[in-house]
Amino acid sequence: MSAIDHFWAVIPAGGAGTRLWPLSRSSSPKFLHDLLGSGRSLLQGTYDRLSPLVGDRLLVVTGSAHRPDVVAQLPQLAPEAVLAEPSPRDSMAAIGLAAALIERRDPDAIIGSFAADHVIPDPSAFAAAVRTAIAVARDDWLVTLGIEPTSPSPAFGYIRLGDQLAAHHGVQIAVEFVEKPSATIAASYLATGRYRWNAGMFVARPGVLLDLLAQSHPYFAAALRAIAEAPNRLAELWPTLPKMALDHAVAEPAAAVGQVACVPASFRWDDVGDFDALAALRGAPSTTTVIGDRDSVVSVDANGLVVAGSGRLVAIVGLDDVVVVDTPDALLVTTRAHAQEVKWVVDRIKDAGRDDLT
Repeated sequence: MSAIDHFWAVIPAGGAGTRLWPLSRSSSPKFLHDLLGSGRSLLQGTYDRLSPLVGDRLLVVTGSAHRPDVVAQLPQLAPEAVLAEPSPRDSMAAIGLAAALIERRDPDAIIGSFAADHVIPDPSAFAAAVRTAIAVARDDWLVTLGIEPTSPSPAFGYIRLGDQLAAHHGVQIAVEFVEKPSATIAASYLATGRYRWNAGMFVARPGVLLDLLAQSHPYFAAALRAIAEAPNRLAELWPTLPKMALDHAVAEPAAAVGQVACVPASFRWDDVGDFDALAALRGAPSTTTVIGDRDSVVSVDANGLVVAGSGRLVAIVGLDDVVVVDTPDALLVTTRAHAQEVKWVVDRIKDAGRDDLT
């Protein structure tokens, strides 16, 4: 597979993965972990998937605290390809900064933004969808990849599809981006056949992305371009940028006026958003899956997921769908059904002033 001319990949590597606490934390977020037992972290898996498409045209945007780990995990990248955010400003600032830099480097560039913590087992199907998205983006569309839902999951956002795009077979207008719905509403979406999961993958010309941002947030776009023109202004301008996700800042308003196209994709995708998702990826429902030291786990008439990381013996007896995460300084015990609620534990720990545990 040859690299695609003028195609650049942007990997925003941020977030603490609070639903995977205490395995994932602000100091060691999930994208740095080998959650699949493959010998590669989620970040490295993302790089492996993208590098055949872009060659060395790849930028990672991460927090200053995580930059040394990112550089260590991706020695193939030149150090200047790993951009450090002075402080977290959400995905629009991270992706927008990369877009502004690439806009100046390559006037013919197309960029694709792909999160560092996603799992896509079929790189060939992924590459085919990306190639279609690039062709559409060359016609000045903001393009998103919409994943075919396999269940009415309330854990994901959704994209409502409209008419077919005349110039690109199989590609549809993205009419609306919808926040995470209830399971009942999600089921009604699937029944129509016109909704896809929103995986947060976007492909566009850098100038198109930034100009769409400028329509709703002119200062935001101007500040990003100013940083790209004068990188020494990063410390001055970065704190003034709004904290906004790309979906809210650009995709939603652009879809409302018919400027977003969607490439429906059928490859398997997961953002490993919680321990239920991780358990599904790692093992059969009737078994106990162990991450870490297998010899320190005893399972008797039980099933679920155990993360063994403290060196202590962990024994589970007579429990179904249990989740146990044992680290040197924190222990989580829950069920797969309550996996989404782990984030509330992190909020309570923060409220108690125990930032050392988050």
